[in-house]
Amino acid sequence: MQSTLADGGPGPSLVPWDIGHPDYTAVIEPDTAFWSLVPTRQLTETLSDESFLAQVSARHADFQAELQTLRFGLAPSAVYFNPTERCNLNCTYCYLPERTRLRGAHMSQTQLFDALEILREFFARTLPAGERPQVIFHGAEPLLNRRAVFAAIDHYAEDFTFGVQTNGTVLNARAIEFLTSRRISLGLSLDGHLAGISDRTRRTHGGRGVHRRVVEVLEALRGYDNHSVICTATTANLRHLSELVTFFHGLEVPTCMLNPVRCTLSGGAAVKPADHELSAAYLRALDRSAELYAQTGRKLVVANFANILLAIIAPTARRLMCDISPCGGGRCFFAVDARGGLFPCSEFIGLDGFSGGNLFEGGLDSAFGSEAFSSITTRTVERIDPCARCVIRHYCGAPCPAEANELHGGTTHPGAFCQFYEEQARYALRVIAEGRENDYLWDNWDARTSTVFEVLQ
Repeated sequence: MQSTLADGGPGPSLVPWDIGHPDYTAVIEPDTAFWSLVPTRQLTETLSDESFLAQVSARHADFQAELQTLRFGLAPSAVYFNPTERCNLNCTYCYLPERTRLRGAHMSQTQLFDALEILREFFARTLPAGERPQVIFHGAEPLLNRRAVFAAIDHYAEDFTFGVQTNGTVLNARAIEFLTSRRISLGLSLDGHLAGISDRTRRTHGGRGVHRRVVEVLEALRGYDNHSVICTATTANLRHLSELVTFFHGLEVPTCMLNPVRCTLSGGAAVKPADHELSAAYLRALDRSAELYAQTGRKLVVANFANILLAIIAPTARRLMCDISPCGGGRCFFAVDARGGLFPCSEFIGLDGFSGGNLFEGGLDSAFGSEAFSSITTRTVERIDPCARCVIRHYCGAPCPAEANELHGGTTHPGAFCQFYEEQARYALRVIAEGRENDYLWDNWDARTSTVFEVLQ
């Protein structure tokens, strides 16, 4: 390795990166995602410290191998499964075409069981013995096909770990009891702490808001530790993300996601906030989550930020695979639609050129070898400009390829929110500098991790 520092001497390619902290500067080796926090007043001294450089250099190959495994060595272990194309809502930013959500296909119970049997046999030969793959019933609105979904959950309880991502509007007391008694992971969606905010973007095809109904379901789930809520951040709710975090915390929601709107269709692009406005509102919401934890001792984990934090302090502990290059689509997970169509990710359903075939006809092996899948599994930051030159390229990963394709005409372009990811990474490194990372992470997040490198100055 050759140093990028002014002295031009031999050493690791360490790049100083301003994180906006009064006392610390980050030093990052972009190719391996190695980082260190250095007192700013000692930056020059540290970067010319032969002992420090020698230690980093000695482990360079190890860091590179770990990152390589994380990026290219994982086998698919999860499926986003759409048991119906229909949805009772008409959210303004939905990535699925409205005509499909109104009159789309609806799997029969027999078809659903046939599909899960194919998946069971596939994972039995591709995953280590004893490892159960995950099936997330996804949308459209999966609980419009509730009878078939619930039958599948019971029939294949020993074969899969199940999750359900729902808009919450059709969850009644019996359905909640069924799902919670079986410890099913539940994800709901809500975009505001008040109906006047949430209902701007999430409403029925007839224009009726659903805020009150979703809040009733969240009240019923209070105390259930295996649920989460997704908020899609748009121009409609951006100024209220902090209030929403307070609202979720009051409902004892364990985990939420504050996801920037995906711009794969024109409806999403129309409510896309500017990067700097999103960053400012999002970081205020993170500040609020930390304040609430300090006041109450109870966490509300903002999962998409927690994932960026883990990408820095413990890359192999990441729980989400969108913010990495290549992303998880077609690599760690894949999607099945209600007709058996196979896609690298649900974001590609309905987009031309990204079908890898059909589960009931060509099967999974041909899908993974298809151009539709390989175009995503080989999409790396090294092939994307300006991402290839970005210091934090392995903390961000230039998400999302579906969004990049629709916004810019191809997957080998950046996504929509570069500055937003930069500010997340800076915030994360400031949190680490202050020793507060555990305030933002799931309890016991490090139970299966170990420290492989540590330098104390």
